[in-house]
Amino acid sequence: MADVYALLLAGGRGSRFWPLSRKKLPKQCLHLDGDLTLLGQTFARLDGLVNAGNTLVLTGGDMEQPVRAALPGLPADSFLVEPSGRNTAPCIAWGGHEVGRRTNGEGIVVVLPADHRIGRPDAFRDSIRQAIRLAKETGDIVTLGIQPNRPETGYGYLELGESVQVEGVEARTVSKFCEKPDSKRAARWVQGKTHLWNAGIFVFRVDAFMRELATHLPATSTALDRLHQDGVTIADVWGQMDATSIDYGVMEKCERILTIPIDVDWSDLGDWEAVGQHLPEIAGGTGMAAGAVAKDASGCVVHAPGQVVALLGVTDLVVVSTKDAILVMPRERAQEARSIPDLLEQAGLSAHT
Repeated sequence: MADVYALLLAGGRGSRFWPLSRKKLPKQCLHLDGDLTLLGQTFARLDGLVNAGNTLVLTGGDMEQPVRAALPGLPADSFLVEPSGRNTAPCIAWGGHEVGRRTNGEGIVVVLPADHRIGRPDAFRDSIRQAIRLAKETGDIVTLGIQPNRPETGYGYLELGESVQVEGVEARTVSKFCEKPDSKRAARWVQGKTHLWNAGIFVFRVDAFMRELATHLPATSTALDRLHQDGVTIADVWGQMDATSIDYGVMEKCERILTIPIDVDWSDLGDWEAVGQHLPEIAGGTGMAAGAVAKDASGCVVHAPGQVVALLGVTDLVVVSTKDAILVMPRERAQEARSIPDLLEQAGLSAHT
């Protein structure tokens, strides 16, 4: 598909994965559940859909080196390095502008977070092909919505509207982008089959997206119009672009967005608790280790490649070991790991963040 481009969003740090993730080794560059990094897995899933030269990777300056190293086969100009973090709207807008520049405004764009897990990549590729066909034919922005299998309170949701069928592709309109719900609301949505998980995966014609951008974020659109004129660089206009999320800045305001419900064994791998659900079984739980023994232990998540781990009389712990740091915490507090880098800074241990 010569006119199809991919934008891989690789700018997040993933602080919940300390001590494996650090300032200069973000989550997307980690080997959490296989030989490839999460970014490498995301790129590999595009095989047969997007030419390698049509892949653009958006990342931050402090993580540019490991991100480039994770995809050594890509040309240097495939990496768009943001001058500073300003959320997802400006980086996707910049990526869309660059695709438009390379295709005279006629390209198709597939936006993918670079740090997710897809257990059924063939089914995922089929869904992307359907979304591409839908976006081409309708001019609508298309998002892939994940069929929920539990009342998750950590994700945003898509409220489903009317059914739409175009060129043999069945889709639904998105009535509303919903914030993370409480447990009762999430249970009601899942039981009623009225909502999908919002995975942040979008497919659109670049001309259609740029029109929506001009309507809803005119300052960002105007700033991008100046790019490459009279030597203007992204650093010159970056501060004029809206620092907001793509959902809030554009998607929630579009007159019509379509979604294709998918079931592809998806996870955002948001913390060690989520990763533990996809690691192989070991004594005392799941994990990666040179060896593991356990007595009166269960439900633990272990990440200690190359090391032998012994678990005695413990339940539902996360144990992560690297060459210079160890993390031990209850699984139920996995989300709180994001606070550890701040604690280390306060303790004068910033070298370990």
